Amino acid sequence: MKPPLIEVGILAAKEIQIKANPKNASFIVPDVAIGIDFHWERKEEQEFTGELKIIRENGQLRLINILPLEDYLISVISSEMSATSSLELLKAHAVISRTWLLAQKEKASHLNKSGEKQVSIRETKEEYIRWYDREDHLHFDVCADDHCQRYQGITKISAPTVQQAVESTYGELLLFEGQICDTRFSKCCGGRTEIFENVWEEKPHPYLQSIEDIPSSKSCFCSSTQNAFADIQTWIRSSPHSFCNTLNKEALKQVLNNYDCETQDFYRWKVELKQEEISRLIRKKSGWDFGEIRDLIPVERGKSGRIIRLKIEGTRLTKIVGKELFIRKLLSESHLYSSAFVVDKEYQENDIPSKFILHGAGWGHGVGLCQIGAAMMALEGYDYKAILQHYFPKTELKKFY
Repeated sequence: MKPPLIEVGILAAKEIQIKANPKNASFIVPDVAIGIDFHWERKEEQEFTGELKIIRENGQLRLINILPLEDYLISVISSEMSATSSLELLKAHAVISRTWLLAQKEKASHLNKSGEKQVSIRETKEEYIRWYDREDHLHFDVCADDHCQRYQGITKISAPTVQQAVESTYGELLLFEGQICDTRFSKCCGGRTEIFENVWEEKPHPYLQSIEDIPSSKSCFCSSTQNAFADIQTWIRSSPHSFCNTLNKEALKQVLNNYDCETQDFYRWKVELKQEEISRLIRKKSGWDFGEIRDLIPVERGKSGRIIRLKIEGTRLTKIVGKELFIRKLLSESHLYSSAFVVDKEYQENDIPSKFILHGAGWGHGVGLCQIGAAMMALEGYDYKAILQHYFPKTELKKFY
């Protein structure tokens, strides 16, 4: 008879760090939350290597996985997309994931040394502008979910191409004027990428400008002023050619994991919200009682058509809100696919709309690399360097270590 298994509860003062021995040992964590606050949120069992640190944070236990950067990348590019993706796509993503992470570490180090605080809210009586970036990550470098980069341990690693992509780009980073680039990415730009400062803090990044997702850029519109809104309306209601405008199953299966595949209409989409639903959502998400919603008016758009500042007119309150993610959160139980949308209204008996119909473009913030567009570029024969130059113009690819 074997001795019975026992469970031992250990009380630690502040944190526990567990080192695996031998080095190739792994541990399994059940019920890991993924896609937090998004429409595909769920829990799954995940397996990890490296070291495990457990800390107390906000009355809960936070599990922190400590591992070498290049091992982390192998998981990220398998979690962000299919491990069986084309080699050039995986190489491009390995470079931007490595570059982004080191840029975040560099930024955090600067903030810590300078004592400078990360400000992410700008508020007046008439306006509430908020953006989301690093403010949740004070005790570790990055989180494991879509807020940063998807990291799901060794759970999704299933193809030798992933290892090859990381090894063949080992230590390669994108630099701009000698500085590590903040290489952002999203699922589908909708045909045109957005500029950095329209999504996060007002700090221009010359390599994160708005480009059309086509082989040679012939701009459809390039202004965010009122007289450009009519062109943007036409553009969003149409389905213009671009790399990411595709139903190519081979390309999509490279970028969309099983839960992503539940989203079918990512390039152009439509959402209908009845009056009682939209007024309830906005009240629930913002904490403000607008009463019945009379109108949603874009005050400022980015070059991709994404709304940066939206005026919400209600029977009890009128306020301008932004930036793009805050707008997406207000108008959905989770998130709208993007803030690049135009609004139609339906009326019944009075001057209060009975329904709002949102016609939208793209999936995500749209800054930097478009994952579906990059997948199509790889299928069309572009190598990873050409893909990186397309989405991050003016940058230089260099071996950092």
